[in-house]
Amino acid sequence: MTQESEVIRSGPRTTDTVLARFEQWARDTPDALAVLSGTFDVPYGELDRRANRLARHLLDAGLPAGATVAVATARRADAVVALLAALKAGGAYALLDPDAPRVAEQQLRAARPFALITHTPYVARLDLDEGPRVICLDAEAAQIEARPTRPPAAEPGPVAAVLFTGADRPRAVPVGQDRLLAAAGSWAQVGAFTPEDRHLTTARADGTAFAAGWTRALCSGGALAVPEGAHWAGHEIRRRIVEDRVTVVHTDPAAAQRLAGPPAGRPDLRRPESGLATVRLLSVTGDRLFLDEHAELALRLRTGARLLNVYATTEAAGCGTWFELAQLPRPEPVPERTSVVGAPFPGCRAEVRDGRIHLAPPEGGDLVPTGDLGLLRADGLLEFTGREQDRVLLGGAEIDAHKVEAAIRTHEGTGSALVRPVSAPGGEQRLVAYLAPYAFPPPGGHPGLPNAAGLRMHLRGKLDPDEIPQGVVHLQSLPRTRAGREDRGGLPLPAEPAPLAGTGRVKFAASAVPTRGSTAGDALAYGCAGFFPGLLAFALTFLLWPRSVDLSLVPSPWAGLFLILYACECLAFGAGVVVLFVGRRAMLAQGRPRGLTTAAHLSIVYLLASWWPQDNFYRLADKYDYPVQALLVYTFNIPLMIAAFVVALYATRSPEPQIDYDD
Repeated sequence: MTQESEVIRSGPRTTDTVLARFEQWARDTPDALAVLSGTFDVPYGELDRRANRLARHLLDAGLPAGATVAVATARRADAVVALLAALKAGGAYALLDPDAPRVAEQQLRAARPFALITHTPYVARLDLDEGPRVICLDAEAAQIEARPTRPPAAEPGPVAAVLFTGADRPRAVPVGQDRLLAAAGSWAQVGAFTPEDRHLTTARADGTAFAAGWTRALCSGGALAVPEGAHWAGHEIRRRIVEDRVTVVHTDPAAAQRLAGPPAGRPDLRRPESGLATVRLLSVTGDRLFLDEHAELALRLRTGARLLNVYATTEAAGCGTWFELAQLPRPEPVPERTSVVGAPFPGCRAEVRDGRIHLAPPEGGDLVPTGDLGLLRADGLLEFTGREQDRVLLGGAEIDAHKVEAAIRTHEGTGSALVRPVSAPGGEQRLVAYLAPYAFPPPGGHPGLPNAAGLRMHLRGKLDPDEIPQGVVHLQSLPRTRAGREDRGGLPLPAEPAPLAGTGRVKFAASAVPTRGSTAGDALAYGCAGFFPGLLAFALTFLLWPRSVDLSLVPSPWAGLFLILYACECLAFGAGVVVLFVGRRAMLAQGRPRGLTTAAHLSIVYLLASWWPQDNFYRLADKYDYPVQALLVYTFNIPLMIAAFVVALYATRSPEPQIDYDD
C-alpha cells in the first residue's frame, strides 16, 4: 500500500474498540499525559501522532489486513507506540520479552507474526532466519518520522492481541477486539478508574497483566507509568510511585510484599516517602493470596485504599474473579489456610464443576476450564483449593499439595510453603516441605521456621499421617515464575547427604546450622584453642625476628600499645592455626559448594595467620629498599586482597538447601 493511494479518514473510527477509546481521549484531551516513562512524558496527542506514523510505516512495508505484529523492545514507551500502531494498521500486536531471547524465539514461533518491531541490538539476540519482516525503530527512525501524522484508513481486524501463557513453553492465545474491550470495561467498573488515575504495572511486557492491562489506563483517560528499560528494577518501583504520584498499582504477590515493606530507616509506611501514600488501589494477580497475607498487605495501605486479589486467565484477557476483604460477611476462623478469590468481574462467569474452576470471558463467551480446583462457598464467593497439576503421587497414593501447604501455614513461624517429593538416601521418595518466613514479621518476631520434628508435631491431627512431610528445607523466599506464581519446579535441589558421626544413618543436616547462642560459645572455644599456638608464635618472634619487637626506644604509653598489637597478631596466628584444622567441617555444614568452601576456608586461615609474619618482616625492612618492599607487597598484600575477595564471594553465595529428615 502506498501513501498516495491511501484514503485518509478525518472522522473517528466507527467500530468500538480499545483503539477507538484511546483515539477519543487523544482528540478530547490531547495535552493530558498518557505515558510516564521516567526521563520524558508523552501526552495523548503526541502518542497518537507517533502511533499514526508507525502504522503508516507498517502498511507501506506491506502489512496484510489482520496480520500480527510482534514487538520486542526494552523501551516500554516505544512498545506502547508499537502496539497502538499495529492496531491502527488493522493488525494485531504480540509483545515479546526482549531480555529473554529463548522465550522470545518461542513466542515468535507461536505467534507467527508478519513483522517484528524492535531495536538494532535485539536483532542479533533473536534467531530470525526466514523470520518476520524486521523494523528497527532506531535504524528507520528518519523514515518513520517523515510519515504523515494522520491516522491510516485501516479497519480493525478480528484479533486485537496475541497474548502468551505458559512459562516454559509459551502458547499463543489470540484475543478478539470484543474481548479486549470487554476486559477493559470490566476492569474500569471494578477499579472505578478516572482520567486522574496514574497506573503502574510491574509485570513484564509479554505478561498478560501488561499486554492486556495497558487498556486500563489508556481507555479511561489515565496515564500509564512505564520503566525506562524492559523491566522494573526493585528500587525504581517505589521511587516512580512517589515521583509520578501513581494511584493504581497492578502487581504480583512477591512484588506487592516488597513494595509494602518499609524502606530502610523509614518504618512508617504511611509517610509520603514510603511509596504507598498516593496509591488508592493495589491489585495483586499472578497467584492467590491467603487471607492472612491479604490482611497484612491491606494494613500497609493508606486509609481508604483498596486491595484486590485478582484470579485471572490469559484466555479472558486478564479477567476472572476479584476479591477484597470487604466481601467477607464475617471473619474467617483460620485465615492462614483459606484463599478466597471472590466474585466474577462484570460480564464474566465462574462455575465449579466436579471441583474444578471454569471461567467465561468478559464478553460472554463459553466457559473454559482453568485447571484449578475450587469450591463455591455458602456466602457466594469462590474459594481456591489448589491446582490439578500440583497433586503429588507418593507410594501409590495421591496427595493434595494445596491441602498440605495450607495446613503448614497454620504454624505461626511459617509464611509460605511448597511440598514436593524428593529422593531420600537409598532412593526412597519422601514428601519434603520447603518453608519460607513471613514477609511481614510482627514487632516481637515469629518463633522461626520449624524443623522436621516440629512440623510433624504441629501437623499431627490436622493431616493424615501419609500427608505429613518427612523432610524440611528452609529458604529465604520461595521461587516464582516470570508471571509471579510460586514455582514448584524451580525449587532448588537438596545438598548431598553427609553421614552422622557415630550412627549408621544419613541425614540432610539443616540442623547443622548453629542454634541460637552457639556463636558466642564457638568464638570462646576458638579463642581458648588459639591461645597456645599464639603463645608459641609470640615466643618464636624473639627467635626469628628479635629486633622487630625492640621497644626500648619507644616512650610510654606507645610502647605498651605496640606490645598489645604484637600480642594480637600472635593470637590471630593462633586462631588461624585452629581454623586450619577444625574450620572446614563447620563451613561445609553451611551447605555452600565444596570448592568455594575450601577456597574460603584457606582464605580465612591466611587472613588470620599472615599478620604475624608479615608485620615482623615489614618492621625490619627499609622503606626505601624498593625491591624488598615490592617483594613483601606481592607476597602478603596481594594474597590478602584475593583472600578477602574469596571470603566475600563465599559470604554472598546462597547455601545449597539441606533437608532435615524426621527420623
